[in-house]
Amino acid sequence: MTTVAPPVEGPGRIREIIQNHWVKFVIRRTGRLVVSLWVVVTASFAMIHLIPGDPVRASMGMTASVEVVEAKRELLGLNRPLMEQYWSFLTGLFSGDLGTSIFTGLPVGHTISQQLPATLTLAIPAFILALGVAIPLGLWMAVITRGGRARRTELTFVGTTVTLGTIPDFLYSCIFISIFGLTLHWLPTAYMGGFSSYILPVISLGIGACAVLTRIVRVEVLAVLSTDYVRTARAKRLPPWRIYLVHALPNAVTATLTLSGMLLATMCVSTVFVENVFAIPGLGQTIVTAITSKDYPLAQGIILVYGFGVIIITTVVDVILAILDPRSTISQG
Repeated sequence: MTTVAPPVEGPGRIREIIQNHWVKFVIRRTGRLVVSLWVVVTASFAMIHLIPGDPVRASMGMTASVEVVEAKRELLGLNRPLMEQYWSFLTGLFSGDLGTSIFTGLPVGHTISQQLPATLTLAIPAFILALGVAIPLGLWMAVITRGGRARRTELTFVGTTVTLGTIPDFLYSCIFISIFGLTLHWLPTAYMGGFSSYILPVISLGIGACAVLTRIVRVEVLAVLSTDYVRTARAKRLPPWRIYLVHALPNAVTATLTLSGMLLATMCVSTVFVENVFAIPGLGQTIVTAITSKDYPLAQGIILVYGFGVIIITTVVDVILAILDPRSTISQG
């Protein structure tokens, strides 16, 4: 009995499969995005309203009459049923209305727009610093420690990066303030405006992420250096810089990019601690004030900004990875 071998899929068939999975990938990722956004919105609403205490009474003081407090509560809609407040909160988001601060009386969106630049000025340079140091350092460490070489250097590198990666950002902030601010008097210990006010906060926020990324880059580059095509490149006597920068590094970027997106999202949230240590007037300092003063609308708005930022960053990373390696859309199908 003669058996017929299954047809071999050619490039056209593979392209068709990838295109079909691209459609599924976009639909699936859009669905996850919508669900994630809804979860963040609902969680922020529930979290803030579960905080005990009366925000209106806190904002008006204990001497305010009951009638005045009730009138303010009715004006803000806080006397309505919880589900009605939730629905009003959702519909307001679709129209771009995040509500009004209980304490300042200003629109929440206006307050966020005023504080967000300071937070981005802290988070983005810290992320760039982490990437700018981690990629070349991780590549260099992979080159000098490949094949079990420089064992002592490898152990020192691993021990140092593990230690640096486990220290909290706020502790770095305190250490740097003590050394460079209070002892050496080189840099300001609190926000004073200008470039110098961001040096210590940026380093405090970026050093832990840099340590983690450096280890990942080294591991990924070591894995690539052991592949057959790198051995072939060496056999062709290509210059070392070409082997490492053209052949090894680009193929080690995928895992680094994935982790970088996660770290960027984490760093955006970590700005809360760093901003409060250095008294930077950003979202981190504002949300602490809003929560302690029970300013529901302002706290909800800032939580949404952080949540949306994390979701959008992870979504963008997924899309970039799918563009760089379309086969990943098949593996995720």
